[in-house]
Amino acid sequence: MKAIVHTGPRAIEIREREKAVPDDDEVLVRVHSAGLCGSDAHAYKYEDGYEWIPIPRTMGHEYSGEVVEVGDDVTDFAVGDHVVEEPIHDCGSCFQCKNGQPNVCQNFEITGMHNDGAYTEYTTVRPRDLHQIPEDVPLGHASITEPLSIATRAVFDQSAVTPGDTVLVEGPGPIGVLVAAVADSLGADVVVSGLGKDTAYRLPLVEDLGIETIDVEATDLEAIVDERTDGVGFDAVFDTTGHSSGVEMAIDHVRKGGQVVVVGLPGSPSEVFMTPVVRGEVDVNTSYGSTWRNFEQAIRLLSAGAIDADAIIDRSYSVDEPTAAFEAFLESETCKPVFSFADH
Repeated sequence: MKAIVHTGPRAIEIREREKAVPDDDEVLVRVHSAGLCGSDAHAYKYEDGYEWIPIPRTMGHEYSGEVVEVGDDVTDFAVGDHVVEEPIHDCGSCFQCKNGQPNVCQNFEITGMHNDGAYTEYTTVRPRDLHQIPEDVPLGHASITEPLSIATRAVFDQSAVTPGDTVLVEGPGPIGVLVAAVADSLGADVVVSGLGKDTAYRLPLVEDLGIETIDVEATDLEAIVDERTDGVGFDAVFDTTGHSSGVEMAIDHVRKGGQVVVVGLPGSPSEVFMTPVVRGEVDVNTSYGSTWRNFEQAIRLLSAGAIDADAIIDRSYSVDEPTAAFEAFLESETCKPVFSFADH
C-alpha cells in the first residue's frame, strides 16, 4: 500500500508498505481523507521538540475512513462503518487519566509520531480510539473532526464565551480558523487577525466564512478594538499563533475582567508583564488537545452544517506530491490541505 513517509528534515517520500493486518482487538480502516496540520509541518521540519520522532515514519493523525475488517474480539464496530480516530492515545492509568483529564495524559502516544499514522491507504486502530461518523457527514468533511475537536474544547470547555461576546482570534491557521468558526456558530461577534502573508489565502478564507478579518501589519488593531468594543477591549482573545508575541498581544487587547485562551504552542519563551493582568483580573487559560466529548461535539457541528467544511478544506494537493502541500502550508499559501486516498 502507498504511504507518505517522513525520512528527514524537510524530506518526505512516497513508499510502498505492506498492507496493515489487524490484531484480534483492532479494526482495519481504509483511509479516505487525511489532513495536514501545524504539528505535521513542525515534524516535517524536524524542529526542536519533534526530533524525538523516529524516522522513517508514516505521518498523519487527522483522517476519516471506512472499516473494512474487524478483529475476532471486536464488537463495537462493523465492516462498512465510517469512522475517525482520536489520535492522542491516553494510558488510562496515570493521575490525569483517572482524574478525568486524558488530554494531558502523562504517557500519551500520538498516531503518526509515536507510531505509524494515516498518510496511507490502510491503518489499524483499537476500537476505543474510534468515533462513528453519521451518514449525513461525508467522509471528506469528517477528515477535519480532530482539529475541529481542538476548537470545540478551546471555545466550549476552556473559555467563557457566550452569544454576543466580542472575540478576537489571533492567527488564521487551521486551528485559528476553526476556533473562529466555532465561536461564530455560538453567536459571538468574531474578528480574526493575521499578517500580511495571510492576505493571499488564509484571511480571504475566513472572510468567505462570513467572519471579519484584520491584517495587523496594514491596519491599526487599536482602532479595531475601539470600533468593535467602544475602547473597552475584547471579551475573549484566543491566541492560536504559536508565537511568543501572541500572548502579549492578547493581553493588550482583552478587556479588564476578560479572558485570554492560549491554544497555540509558542516555540520560544514569552515575557509577559503580569501587573496589568492582575490589576485587570484577566483570566489567562490554556487549551490542549481534546477529549472524547469534544470529538462528539465536533461531529455534531459537522452534522448540523454549522461548520463550512467545503470552504475550509483544500483538496488541491496530490498524495503523489505531498511536499508541495507541506511547503505551501509553511508559506501560508494554504490552510487545511487534505490528501485524498479514496482513489488509490
